[in-house]
Amino acid sequence: MSDAIHAQTLIQAFESWVPKTLAFENDKIGCQIGTLNKKVRKVMVTLDVLENVVDEAVEQNVDLIVAHHAVIFRPLKNVRSDQGQGRIVAKCIKHDIAVYVAHTNFDIAAGGMNDLLAKELSLQDIAILKPTYTEPLHKIAVFVPMEAAETVRQALGASGAGAIGNYSHCTFNSEGTGTFLPGEGTNPHIGAKGQLEKVNEVKIETIVPDHLLKTAIKKMVAAHPYEEVAYDIFPMENQGETYGLGRIGKLQQPITLKALALEVKRRFGLDGVRMTGNPDAVIEKVAVSGGDGNSLVPFAKYRGADVLITGDIYYHTAHDAILNDLMLIDAGHYIEKVLKKPVKDFFDKVVQENGSSTEVVISGVNTNPFTFI
Repeated sequence: MSDAIHAQTLIQAFESWVPKTLAFENDKIGCQIGTLNKKVRKVMVTLDVLENVVDEAVEQNVDLIVAHHAVIFRPLKNVRSDQGQGRIVAKCIKHDIAVYVAHTNFDIAAGGMNDLLAKELSLQDIAILKPTYTEPLHKIAVFVPMEAAETVRQALGASGAGAIGNYSHCTFNSEGTGTFLPGEGTNPHIGAKGQLEKVNEVKIETIVPDHLLKTAIKKMVAAHPYEEVAYDIFPMENQGETYGLGRIGKLQQPITLKALALEVKRRFGLDGVRMTGNPDAVIEKVAVSGGDGNSLVPFAKYRGADVLITGDIYYHTAHDAILNDLMLIDAGHYIEKVLKKPVKDFFDKVVQENGSSTEVVISGVNTNPFTFI
């Protein structure tokens, strides 16, 4: 095993899964405390960054905390080490602990928060509840000498370029003749300085989603033998993947609202849940959303959900839902703790792929502010 992984390597891989472009405007995401310009020996995954979480990180010699909820959500009027959030910020800085946050981008991403919740509930035929973003697509066209074409194709495919539906490594290849004249200060892979060279080349064309474009170009250039790589990037009119808030799907078998509420309580390890509607009503179609689900009530109703399971519902929103014959299960924000193990597993894979000795741990602190009595 090599030494500790660089924080930027870890986060760049994470952002290929939950790109910042998916986040809501003005959402508080990214590096909030410290720096990612360092190597990290231990990473901690948590839902919230409270003072007891930071104390846990200090005790375990953690270098980087990756959280879902921002430690700095509203502007701080001051940073005092003896009170409020200032104590958290000061303690992180004192112990050189960086804090990175992925919030709405994690909610929206494929395989992110809402997919994890839907999976935990064993929903079938899962679809996006409220579309929020359709990713732009780009076409890469690169010119490669014949003998290096396969290497470059594989590099592009490994970067995520050329993925169409359930197919990967999709490219189109056409052969032709490339010409170039190496000038002063060059060190050409083929040919000699001052002599016009003609080379049998392959033009490789492939498609790449916007959030993977920089990675695809980087890997393509690294695999290419030429000193100066000739390539074109074209914006596409084709629609890329659509992302959004919430998920909707069907239960494996219909059950009553009360039975579903008790199942939510059991599966997420909760002390209790709130619900609206007839406890004996039969539930077949379920909408789910982590966090604040108030804005999703009309979408759940429009999509034909019998119930919306979410992390937070306002009093008057509940009244509106009742008037529109939509049942609700308010399970509290803490259901979002479901993210911890999948995020740890992701980071473990990145660490392993980089041959690093970095350790990834899950915070054991219960950050739920509410107690049912």
